[in-house]
Amino acid sequence: MVLGLDVQNQAALLKVVILGLISFVAIASRLFSIIRFESVIHEFDPWFNYRATRYLVSTSFYEFWNWFDERSWYPLGRVVGGTVFPGLMVTSATIYNILHALNFPVDIRNICVLLAPAFSAFTAISAYLLTAEIKDSSAGLLAAAFIGIAPGYISRSVAGSYDNEGIAIFLLMFTFYLWIKGLKEGSAFYGALTALFYFYMVAAWGGYVFIINLIPLHAFVLILMGRFSSRLYVAYSSFYVLGTLMSMQIPFVGFQPTRTSEHMAALGIFGILQIIAFVELVRSHLASKQFQILFKSFIVFSFFTMFFALVLLTLGGYIAPWTGRFYSLWDTGYAKKYIPIIASVSEHQPTAWPSFFFDLEMLIFLFPVGIYLCFRELRDEHVFVILYGITASYFAGVMVRLMLTLTPIVCVTAAVAVSHLLDLYLDINNLETERSVDKSESDNKGKHKKLKEGGSRSSLNQSKIFGIRSFDTRATVLIFFYFFLIIFVWHCTWVTSNAYSSPSIVLASSHPDGSQFIIDDFREAYYWLRKNTDYNSKVMSWWDYGYQIAEDMMIAEGVYPDEVKEGNFFTPRGEYRVDDEATPTMRNSIMYKMSYHNYNELFGGQGQDRVRGARLSSEKIKLSTLEEAYTTENWIVRIYKVKELDNLGRSLEQAAAFNSGKKRRRSKIKSTRNSKNG
Repeated sequence: MVLGLDVQNQAALLKVVILGLISFVAIASRLFSIIRFESVIHEFDPWFNYRATRYLVSTSFYEFWNWFDERSWYPLGRVVGGTVFPGLMVTSATIYNILHALNFPVDIRNICVLLAPAFSAFTAISAYLLTAEIKDSSAGLLAAAFIGIAPGYISRSVAGSYDNEGIAIFLLMFTFYLWIKGLKEGSAFYGALTALFYFYMVAAWGGYVFIINLIPLHAFVLILMGRFSSRLYVAYSSFYVLGTLMSMQIPFVGFQPTRTSEHMAALGIFGILQIIAFVELVRSHLASKQFQILFKSFIVFSFFTMFFALVLLTLGGYIAPWTGRFYSLWDTGYAKKYIPIIASVSEHQPTAWPSFFFDLEMLIFLFPVGIYLCFRELRDEHVFVILYGITASYFAGVMVRLMLTLTPIVCVTAAVAVSHLLDLYLDINNLETERSVDKSESDNKGKHKKLKEGGSRSSLNQSKIFGIRSFDTRATVLIFFYFFLIIFVWHCTWVTSNAYSSPSIVLASSHPDGSQFIIDDFREAYYWLRKNTDYNSKVMSWWDYGYQIAEDMMIAEGVYPDEVKEGNFFTPRGEYRVDDEATPTMRNSIMYKMSYHNYNELFGGQGQDRVRGARLSSEKIKLSTLEEAYTTENWIVRIYKVKELDNLGRSLEQAAAFNSGKKRRRSKIKSTRNSKNG
């Protein structure tokens, strides 16, 4: 005995220690950005989330719930409480209040920056619990280790990435764990816990729709497989009723669970389960022949009733059709044709094949192996894993952003595959029996020959054929596999460090001697705006920088398909060019002029765009209605202001032409005078 503990308690203690180390590694691997730069919010959406959280902790939840932000969605304003998923803000505010109650004066910004890394540790624990329910604890530890450092999840959970996905993946995994637990035990208690964490998920992320469709799909497939049971009925009914009622308490969701197509599958499965339960009750009170007649009639009647009710409610407008973002998952060309603003977002583009390897490395190859092993046993929980894997694979292929939902199940199935391999090649019993098998084989050659001729084999010979007892074979396979695991860890660390740990607001480069050079143009420009413009000034920018400029959402969008055509910006070869081959439409665009204004003066000759590797046109760019107000040190951010009206009443174009030395020709003046005299 070690530490006075028996073997079982030693194993439990070791699991806790390993999970603690995995949690530490998961948090530490997400801190590159803080170590290199500072504690700063990343990207664009998180800046609004941070501003909303700061408002929540400075006021109260009631005021936040009823907050009308006149600076958002300018000029209309925004009712924040009814148009936001509040789970992220409430979580941060709760942690903030608890720490301050314990006399830890932590700034809310640091809580927001470190929230996603902290929840990554919880995600690793939930992955362990889910995988342990599917296979065993050793597979659970592997799943926790995989998801702790997998780039597909780290991309949305690094320090400073204060977005909904930072806590949503933990809620996704833990909700699925509770569902599997409730299904296996037929427990209404676990069904209620599933509903509770589903409610938390609804409050945190719009991806809750994945849960409310995958769990009903699992229940439906189990029914088709003839696996209806009281366990399924109790778990699903308690989850659906409580989860739906609680989700409707979120103002942004409201009555959507009863009035939108995304939620109708869950409602339909709930109805089917009630019908089947009623049929099972009737079966126990009727004779077999009478039951068959009643059963067929009841099923046909129920099916047509539910179908026509769904059609009538949809045609009547009571049930809304699929929204554009969800419908584009089924019809991949829908958004590009009808909602181009959705298709224009890079996260909504189809996933390139290299992205799967970049974000999952060797796990993507172990993923189908784990699915195959689930098919071999095919218990209820294995059916869930298979359905999750298939649906998440499809969605991840349609939309880059949904790689985030694929990563957890890939880690789970890969852990099942690796655990199965290690169980096979680290089986000590086979090593101990190798010598006895060899001895018995030499002593029983004649006996084995007779058995072979008779068409039968002994159990000893079967174990000899199917067992892996050669030490060198085991060592070779395990050494190679451990090498692959080391490469996996190295790849994940490299991707995290170089691809996912750079805040968009602060950039980094290198001097010729290799030392780091910080490019802080964005914050330099924002600081200039803060000191040189009025608080209520109107700043026009692309939407993402608007999040950072005012720390809120400012939308000023106009779509003019007849006047502005994307094809006019392309060269005949279908390229965007900014050099001498740029199209007239590109050169005359305000975007081009503001970007490259005075570049010739900067380079002392013909300007050059180093990012695109192109030499700009030698023609000087002239602005008539705008003038340069400020340009940052590295010319990344350029701020312009609208010129004041001309004192002589001329248009800004005429005044600019006059100031540049362009006067009307004398012939035109004479012709004007003659026309007046005539």
